Amino acid sequence: MQNHLSSATSRRRFLGTALGSAASLNLLSGFVKGQGTAANGKLNLAFIGAGGRAGGNLDGCAATGQTIYALCDVDKGRADGAFKKFPGAKVYTDWREMLETEGDKIDAVVVSTPDHLHAVSTMAALKMGKHVYVEKPLTLTISEARALHAAAKKAGVCTQMGNTGHASEGSRLTNEAIQSGSIGEVGEVHCRTNRPIWPQDLVRPAGEPVPDTLNWDLWLGPAADKPYSGQIAPFKWRGFIDYGTGALGDMGAHIIDHPMWALKLGLPTKVWVEKADRAVPGAEKDSHPSSCIIHYEFAAADGRGPVKLTWFDGKYTIPRPAGMRDDQKVPDNGCLYLGSKHQMMHGSHGGNPVIIDGKHDSYVAPPKTEERSPGHYAEWIEAIQKGDPSRAKSNFDVAVPLTETLLLGVIGSLLGAGTELTWNPETLKTGNETADKLVQHSYREGWSL
Repeated sequence: MQNHLSSATSRRRFLGTALGSAASLNLLSGFVKGQGTAANGKLNLAFIGAGGRAGGNLDGCAATGQTIYALCDVDKGRADGAFKKFPGAKVYTDWREMLETEGDKIDAVVVSTPDHLHAVSTMAALKMGKHVYVEKPLTLTISEARALHAAAKKAGVCTQMGNTGHASEGSRLTNEAIQSGSIGEVGEVHCRTNRPIWPQDLVRPAGEPVPDTLNWDLWLGPAADKPYSGQIAPFKWRGFIDYGTGALGDMGAHIIDHPMWALKLGLPTKVWVEKADRAVPGAEKDSHPSSCIIHYEFAAADGRGPVKLTWFDGKYTIPRPAGMRDDQKVPDNGCLYLGSKHQMMHGSHGGNPVIIDGKHDSYVAPPKTEERSPGHYAEWIEAIQKGDPSRAKSNFDVAVPLTETLLLGVIGSLLGAGTELTWNPETLKTGNETADKLVQHSYREGWSL
């Protein structure tokens, strides 16, 4: 195991420092709400994760004119491009060391790691009073999401989850079409992704030698100590239960986000798994199903009736609704809304909402009443600079219920077809003892929130 001793030593040192930082949280949070620590008034941003998806987050934040102050990645080879692109940034392999060393110089932290590392790294930043931007889905478990929500409120910082479509023009048009009543009462929504584009329903591959550029122990972080495989890192981890949340966790944040927002759905009352395809014996211990159909029920609220939302992934597609125009196709990644006046659909990230029924010529678009976004990253930066967490529209008040909804479906799919969960958000109970255990997080020794 690479650098195990040094990692363990650093871990103990960091945890002690983090506890000390938590004690001074009130002082720190008051300070970081204002302008940046840099002499020019810009925010100093630190990145946990610099390669892969992190590249988009780096570019998005850099475009706002802030300072890319520090970069951390456990894989020097994968992150080399980012290190070269931002040569002025301080470079680290262990994010705990980065926070410990640079903490008093950092205003905000961007977390772009695999799902299983989101909670521990984000919580550490929150305990130090730092604003945070976290890739989607927010966490691997529901209990982690709840813990981060509470910590962010206590810290008084500005948060944002990386479901970038929440800032899109299409999301606003969808909200206006639904909330104005222009497509009528919506009681049914179908959502679909063509993911997984990585393998699922498979047993864990045999271990391989760890590449020289990768610190596998730090990549694992709080996950169980298991062998490295190139079939897991750096990309295909999403299909494995220990590290990712499968197709639903990945793309649901870009797709289910929009009906949850437009219809103000809140949390589901019931989740029922119709399909969770398995063909490989023993794969249920290691990876997510290959294809799913999952039904959510949401109670009536805010002047609307109950809503049924169905999720399709893998080989399962949205059924073509009666009355759909011949020149339209159901979305491969996106949502279809069955309104009492009109049918409407849009793509992933809220893209291109369009009326798809034969009565589309009679549709009257509502006025544009919603505030438009300056951009997903710009929202978060503006929130920090103005000391107003609500300016970031996918802040944890929004991201936590969305993540919770996605993860309930993920839990149901792991238990298999026929599973029915009844969600009590107060007790975090599902009516299923096995599912209840999956709601809670558990970490290997030496790691905790």
